[in-house]
Amino acid sequence: MPSAGPPQVNHYPIVYLEYSMLRFRLGIVTLLTFGLLGCGGNPPDIEVEFRIPVEIESVANDDVERIVAATGTLRPRSLATLNNEVPGVLYISRNRDGERLVEGDTVTVGQPIAEITGEDARLHAGIESRRVSLENEKNELDRRRNLFEQGLIAETDLRQQEVAHESALLEYERSKLNASKGKLTAPIEGVILTLARNSDQLPVADGQLVEPGFRVAEIAPLNPLIADVDLVGPELSQVEVGMPVRVRHFAYDEPNLGEVLRIAPKLDPTTHTFRIEVSVDNTNDHFRPGMFVEVNIIAAKRSEVPVVPREAVTRRGSSNVVFVVSGQRASRRDVRLGLSDDEKYEVIDGIKAGDQVVVRGLETLTDGTRIRIIGS
Repeated sequence: MPSAGPPQVNHYPIVYLEYSMLRFRLGIVTLLTFGLLGCGGNPPDIEVEFRIPVEIESVANDDVERIVAATGTLRPRSLATLNNEVPGVLYISRNRDGERLVEGDTVTVGQPIAEITGEDARLHAGIESRRVSLENEKNELDRRRNLFEQGLIAETDLRQQEVAHESALLEYERSKLNASKGKLTAPIEGVILTLARNSDQLPVADGQLVEPGFRVAEIAPLNPLIADVDLVGPELSQVEVGMPVRVRHFAYDEPNLGEVLRIAPKLDPTTHTFRIEVSVDNTNDHFRPGMFVEVNIIAAKRSEVPVVPREAVTRRGSSNVVFVVSGQRASRRDVRLGLSDDEKYEVIDGIKAGDQVVVRGLETLTDGTRIRIIGS
C-alpha cells in the first residue's frame, strides 16, 4: 500500500476567479468609453485652469536712503614729526612703568620721547665755554663802567664793551637752545606711529649714534580720523558739507559714523576728480591710518515711508509697475518711485502700506492674471 503524501491542492478555481475579475474590469472600462462617445460623437472638452505660481511680500513703512558710494583712505587729521637736529647718541625715553616707549603708545603734550647725548652733542652745544665767555665779558663791562664813572675812559670804550657783552649773551643763549634740542618732547597729544627706525625700517637701539636730520618719531591723534575720497562730477553734485557718512572696513561688521568735513575747491588735474574729506569717529579704536575703507555718503533720507523690494518693480513701456494681489488674481498698479537703495524703493504713489505685492514670478503677469501663491 503506497505511503500517504501531502494532500493535493487544486489551483484551477482560484485562477479562474482572477481571470473573471479581470474581464469584469475590462468590461466596465469599455462601457464607460462607449458611453462617453455616444453614437459616434466626440468626447466633451475639459477646461483646465492654469495659475502662475508667485511669491509675495507685504508693503511696509521703512526708512530709505539715497547713497553716494565711494572708497577712501584713512589718515590722521594732523601729524607731528620729531627730527634730530644735533649729532649724538640716541636714547629713547621710558613710560611710567619704566619701559622703553614703543610704537602705538599714547603720549601727552611735553612728554619726553628721546634724548641725544654724548660728546658730539655737548661740543655742538658748547654751552660751558660760552658761559665762561659771558662771565668774562660781564666782568669787563662792570670794570669799564666804574672807570667811566670816574672819568678815566671815554664813553666809546664803554659802549664797545656793552656790544661785546651782548654778543656773548647771544651766543650763550644760542648754546642753551642747541642743548635743549637734544631733548625731544611730544608737541601734541596722540599715538606714536613710528619711532626711531633706520633706512631699512628696522628699530634703532639705544646708544646708537645718529646724525642731524634723523627722524626720531611721528605722533598723531587717531580720533577722529580723516578719509580722503575722490568723487567725479555727477557724484559731487549730490554731496554737501555736513552730510552724514557711514564708513566700513571689511574687518568689522558695524560701520563707523562720520560726516563730510570739506570739499576741494578745484579739480585734480591728474585724476580729474574732486577730493572730499570725511571726518570719521574712531572712538572704538577700530580704524588705523592707511586703511582702505568703503564710504557711503547719505545724500538724502526718508523715514517711515512705504517701500517695496527692488524685485517687485518692473518696467512696462515707460511705466514702473508692481502687481498687487487681489483675491486669486494679480492687479497691475503703475507707481511713482522716490528714493532707492540696493534693496528697496520708496513708493510715492500707487500703493500703500499693507498691500501685498508680487516679488517672484511677475515676468509674465498681466492685469487680472490668475495666480497661485507659493512660499512663505
